[in-house]
Amino acid sequence: MSMAMGLLWVVVCMNIVLLSFVSVSTAELQRFEHPVKPDGSLSFLAVGDWGRRGGYNQSQVAFQMGKIGAKLNVDFVISTGDNFYNRGLTSVNDPAFLKSFTEIYTAQSLQKQWYLVLGNHDYRGNALAQLSPVLRKMDSRWLCLRSFLVNTQVADFFFIDTNPFVDKYFLRQKYYKHDWRGVLPRKEYISNLLKDLDFALRNSSAKWKVVVGHHTIRSIGSHGDTKEVVDQILPILEANNVDAYINGHDHCLEHLSDTNSQMQFLTSGGGSKAWKGDIKAKRNGFKFYYDGQGFLSAQLTETDAEFAFYDMFGTVLHRLNLSKPNKILYNSM
Repeated sequence: MSMAMGLLWVVVCMNIVLLSFVSVSTAELQRFEHPVKPDGSLSFLAVGDWGRRGGYNQSQVAFQMGKIGAKLNVDFVISTGDNFYNRGLTSVNDPAFLKSFTEIYTAQSLQKQWYLVLGNHDYRGNALAQLSPVLRKMDSRWLCLRSFLVNTQVADFFFIDTNPFVDKYFLRQKYYKHDWRGVLPRKEYISNLLKDLDFALRNSSAKWKVVVGHHTIRSIGSHGDTKEVVDQILPILEANNVDAYINGHDHCLEHLSDTNSQMQFLTSGGGSKAWKGDIKAKRNGFKFYYDGQGFLSAQLTETDAEFAFYDMFGTVLHRLNLSKPNKILYNSM
């Protein structure tokens, strides 16, 4: 090879490396489009911390979700994580997938797309199994990724993987044994996710911005605030005018308001086992807390949003009404 050809080859290789670096550092979250109703409205349910083969009233919650889902004609369902207890799935062939999901959420109104994030208990098993397209072939409703976007005409939904942010999962690995394949090196993973989230939020022109993650940001439940998520993710949400953050992790139903912005924190972690009486002192921004099983519904239009919390009997416990410009009404029932 001549010197000129050698230099040309070096330049080509350097360009390939540079392009590869740029594509990784500016990678966008995977996007999915979801249609709205003919009148432009959108409705959905959100449930978390559920996968117990029907136990701890999971089946009863699912039954009421089916009834409310039919009443609201929901467009999709959101899961806030901890989809399978106690240690996620063992593989794509784990019978828990059918026993805790397909055979539980059987109502016709729930045969819609499910958008799911992973919780810490999901990472204790084979996390890659829940991300596998094999499960989508087994049940077409299932769409679970680490972080992704769902774009609709009326709202954008930003699903984020909060698990790698939590320090204790890495500092106490003898106790917290997680499947971190695809996450390590951790610092790079977190850095890229924060950049991607900020980029996606800044470039969203949706009327409503809703972020979904497993871990709490503001909570008076058992886990309380998740410090690492508060420190690293919350500033991005506040800076980009996010309307609501929906999470699980605490096994309760909960609503707090941000004290620095219009954002609302909505915990929907009552899909099965609840933690009775496990509540911390009330604080600024507190609006509602229920220490039993249940779920959340939402109805969105271009100008209005209504969120409602239900118990396992289908009783409305609390409502939150938002409008553009941001007027907020609360109605505990």
